[in-house]
Amino acid sequence: MSCKIYWQLFITFMKIGAFTFGGGWAMISIIEREVVERHKWIPRDEFLDLLAVAQSMPGILAVNISVVVGDRLRGLKGSIAAAVGGILPSFTLILLIAVFLTPDTIKNNEIISRIFKGIRPAVVALIVAPVLTTARAAGITWKTVLIPVGVALLIYSGLPVISSPLVFISLGAVCGYVYYVRRVIPNTKGGAK
Repeated sequence: MSCKIYWQLFITFMKIGAFTFGGGWAMISIIEREVVERHKWIPRDEFLDLLAVAQSMPGILAVNISVVVGDRLRGLKGSIAAAVGGILPSFTLILLIAVFLTPDTIKNNEIISRIFKGIRPAVVALIVAPVLTTARAAGITWKTVLIPVGVALLIYSGLPVISSPLVFISLGAVCGYVYYVRRVIPNTKGGAK
């Protein structure tokens, strides 16, 4: 019985890794559907929190989300099962391409070029869809959209002091903590006695 969850994690993330193009953001809506709706392993609110943790970790988002979901369910073994399942299809496909196709073959093959041109619009849709659903679930409004847009513009400005993303990550952490202490704790039961 206990081994069944590891196998389910492996198979679920292997299917996601095998049939999703476009990287981590394209996978988010599929991962959410599998983990939250189909298997009911994690509630949606907690999934959004885990997604935030996965985004803050260094590395590939698709691997990070599989690791944090696996860890949440069954610790280290769960994270290994989910990560290996998510990585295996891409690794196998890249290995096969490296063995059988050279870069010149891919570039000069009209069929392969058309396949990649056809995949591009679908990848854009796969990336936009989870961004919108995550924003809706997180309660993001037009007013709060101004924060990331402002941060992006300040980083783009190139000013030495404020162009580092680390400044904004640190500032966001401090502001989030202050908001939590001043607004959330007093509104919880027994928090403001």
